[in-house]
Amino acid sequence: MPTDDSPVPVADPKPHATPGKGRPTPKRSESQGRRRMPMTAPSNRKEAYRLQRDRDKTARLREREGRLRGDERYLQPRDRGPVRKFARDWVDSRRVPWAYALPAILALLILTVIPFPTEIRAFFFYIYNYSVPVMVLLLPLSYFMALRVKKAAAEKFPGENLKGVGFYAAMRALQMRPLRYPKPTVRPGGAPVPPKV
Repeated sequence: MPTDDSPVPVADPKPHATPGKGRPTPKRSESQGRRRMPMTAPSNRKEAYRLQRDRDKTARLREREGRLRGDERYLQPRDRGPVRKFARDWVDSRRVPWAYALPAILALLILTVIPFPTEIRAFFFYIYNYSVPVMVLLLPLSYFMALRVKKAAAEKFPGENLKGVGFYAAMRALQMRPLRYPKPTVRPGGAPVPPKV
């Protein structure tokens, strides 16, 4: 039987490892084992409900923190988008006097029911009676502010949908700064709020 005396080529045309890889390909069981997380099934229904409540609570806390930070993923639809972010920053970078009108009137109303001497209570009643018309006169100023916000947004975001952005800014301006939501990211004057450590 004739035998093949041709020499074996030194360089193997089919290398066993990909050049530059430097390690063997892991087995499927090993690679899938790394991806899997160790899970223990709850022993009873009560334990399953407790685990589900814990997961829901963690998810709610994460969403709440994201909304307070202004993370777009967790914001409500009315707060999303660069135009609404611009309107929030525009309002937050300015001191709006009518944002303190409602808290001031509420404080005066509380002072009128506290049993002070008659002269002091009469003084608080006098201030309260005149503060309500002043607040009513201040409210139209929010309309002009809404027009300014809409104009500034149109200049910065040409072609964007500006529907409701003026009303959105006006409603935010009527709220006290600590109660605004999402939380302000700029200080009065425009400086950014430093992140909490």
